[in-house]
Amino acid sequence: MSKFAQRNRGWTRAQVALAFLVFTAAIACGLAIYSSASSLIGLSRAAFSVLFLPLLLSLVLAFLLDPPVTQLERLFSRTGSIFIVYVLTLGLALLSILWLTPHWQEFWANMGTDFPRYTSQVIVALKKIVAALHDRFPMIADYSLPTKVRGWTEQLMSSILAETPQSAMKVGGLLIIVPLFTFFFLRDGRAILRTCVALAPNRYFEMARDLSYLVSRQLAHFVRGRILEAFIVGLVVTAGLSITDIRYAPMLGIFAGVTNLIPYIGPIIGMIPGILIAFVDLGLGGQFWWIVILYILIAQVLVDNFILIPILISRVSNLHPLLVFFAIIIGGKLYGVIGMIIGVPIASIIKIALLEIRTYRRTFRLPETIIIEGERPH
Repeated sequence: MSKFAQRNRGWTRAQVALAFLVFTAAIACGLAIYSSASSLIGLSRAAFSVLFLPLLLSLVLAFLLDPPVTQLERLFSRTGSIFIVYVLTLGLALLSILWLTPHWQEFWANMGTDFPRYTSQVIVALKKIVAALHDRFPMIADYSLPTKVRGWTEQLMSSILAETPQSAMKVGGLLIIVPLFTFFFLRDGRAILRTCVALAPNRYFEMARDLSYLVSRQLAHFVRGRILEAFIVGLVVTAGLSITDIRYAPMLGIFAGVTNLIPYIGPIIGMIPGILIAFVDLGLGGQFWWIVILYILIAQVLVDNFILIPILISRVSNLHPLLVFFAIIIGGKLYGVIGMIIGVPIASIIKIALLEIRTYRRTFRLPETIIIEGERPH
């Protein structure tokens, strides 16, 4: 009885000290693991943010350059074909730079004096509009729209001037990294894709192979279609602006083509600078209304919506407009303008994956069901 009482009396000092040390060591190990995991997550996020844009541009270039490389592969090796395409692409890029450099220099040389003039003219027009609105709607008399527009313009110009040196450094890095990544994607892309598919279990190998083929084909068609669509829209806008007296026609055409890559919102953003410059420099005359018709009716409605989208994009995207809006909003919230551009193809890939998984589940479940029903005793 005395031994049982001593045994249940409680922990000794040595046991308490040992439990305290074990508990303290467990807490320290947990904190160390948590800090290590946090640092690894932070490093992974930083590495992903640094490599995201180069990898994205490299994939786009790989999809664009793969058809000529495949055609030349009939005559040369894969590596030789890539080098030939690189040389031709570099020549076209140099010709484009030589053609664009004078317009670019003129644009930046005159923008310092033209931009305040454009801003002041727009503010004067806005003051007239606001004055007319104040007469009809007295409840908005305290809202100063011209002041806010001036503040937004100053913030935009300050951010552009502040980001220009960093952007130049980033562009210099991209000019080195992107061609290197593109070369390896073109040369070893198929082997990388086969290796990734081979990692799938045997049960899902066929589904993984078909899914990789469908996703690759979808991405290739979408990227080539969107780039060709943006190029044609920019070319149409440049040609239409060139027959007027508006300044910076090539730059405005390039801006319209690039912003056209953003679904729904991009065309509106692309036409704003051209219409504002035409309004300030040309007035409300015939050339101004021709430019408005060029942006809205010719470039967007006739060329883009009636010709290019049905031929190049609609059969590839095949998404509901509501899903497209959700993809644009979520992509813009996560990665800004680039996220708005790539949101639609990512949503299309998710749709393809879900449909393919559902198809394979139905296909491979049916024989099992028949066998099970055939084995049931009568």
